[in-house]
Amino acid sequence: MKLVPLLNSVKTLAGMLIIAATGAIAMLMWTRSDWLFLILVCIVLVVEIWIMYAMYGKNAKKLAFTFDSISNNDFSFKFSTENVGHTDRIVNEYLNRIHQVLQKARNEAREREKFYEVIINSVNTGIVVIDGNGNVQQKNDSALRLLGLSVFTHCLQLKRVGEEVYEKFSTIKPGEKVITHVQTEVGSGTLSFIASSAVLNGNNVRVIVVNDIDNELSENEMDSWIKLIRVLTHEIMNSITPIASLSGTLLGKTGDEKAVKEGLEIIHKTGNELISFVENYRKFTHIPTPQPSLFYVAEMASRMKEIAMRQEGIGNTSISLDITPEDLLVYADEKLISNVMTNLLKNAVQAISESGRGSEILISAYSDSQDRVVIEVSDDGPGIPDEVASHIFIPFFTTKQSGSGVGLSLARQIMRMSGGSLTLLRDRAAHEKSRTGYTTTFRLTFE
Repeated sequence: MKLVPLLNSVKTLAGMLIIAATGAIAMLMWTRSDWLFLILVCIVLVVEIWIMYAMYGKNAKKLAFTFDSISNNDFSFKFSTENVGHTDRIVNEYLNRIHQVLQKARNEAREREKFYEVIINSVNTGIVVIDGNGNVQQKNDSALRLLGLSVFTHCLQLKRVGEEVYEKFSTIKPGEKVITHVQTEVGSGTLSFIASSAVLNGNNVRVIVVNDIDNELSENEMDSWIKLIRVLTHEIMNSITPIASLSGTLLGKTGDEKAVKEGLEIIHKTGNELISFVENYRKFTHIPTPQPSLFYVAEMASRMKEIAMRQEGIGNTSISLDITPEDLLVYADEKLISNVMTNLLKNAVQAISESGRGSEILISAYSDSQDRVVIEVSDDGPGIPDEVASHIFIPFFTTKQSGSGVGLSLARQIMRMSGGSLTLLRDRAAHEKSRTGYTTTFRLTFE
């Protein structure tokens, strides 16, 4: 609303009325030839006109100053209500009331904005609001984490993550859903983008929701495997246990019947091996509930190093520690995490000894940019081929003749139950950014 032009119009109208009244009185005095009174009336009217114009001009300036300050988000002004005239005091009081009402409304809006921001930042789903020019109007912490960016003000910054990510993110239309693969310093993953439209400050914007579907898929896959294994182990154990028990009993009663005895020995041996085999897989479905507590990563890593150095096939392989800071603490179940570390170190030693390539293993730990504790087990062995790397966390999958295929699946399950994650850095550039010279790195991340 344009207040100054309105006041100017009122001021002009009042001036015209005063001039008209002055003219009428002057004509009346002229006809009566009362010159002295006519002069006094004219002087009074001129003074009144000047006072009125001055009053309207001053109030118009106050209003203009008030709304200019509010438009610039400056609420530091306040008009004095002391040592001023009655009219000025009334005007100043009303202007101060306007100031208080608008300031209260602004503070309430800011509080609501902060409240909504806290809610948005507390969810694991990424949320990004983009205008028609690709400018980022709003984003939450999860979006920055999933996209691997510390600063995100324009879509062009996604080119640092990948051309495919930038292309799909910038061209997605409201109502669409696209899936893309990302590789960041934190690790690799698969993201889904879901777009919708909205109006913000009179402008059409896109609201893009970012989800990490890798974790969702792996959790569903793991749960399905666990249910399947429970059924299989239950049925197999019910069938094999009586066979092994019966064959053991018959072995003591066969006398010299050599053929029967040999057959029963084979049944007995096979049954026991199958029981051992099933018991190994049963571990996968009976992980104890984690009992987390604070412990020093350096102490745990030193203990794991000593155990690994006594492992068969260690040879000339060296194991180094790089814990930063030295008093780094993690909140988790130390026994379960030790089991994970033991498995990873065992695999690293075997990979180096069997291939004859590489001679160094590094256990490193640090706190990342999001204050998460990260532990990495790296080696400079032959590396893991891409066709194998995509399957290593699937239960029962193994490339070793004597392997059970449970170790890495069990390790990832332990980390998931501990509220963290276990990932393999498959992209060589990621190794170069993290620990130059190592071909294989397993990363434990504690949220």
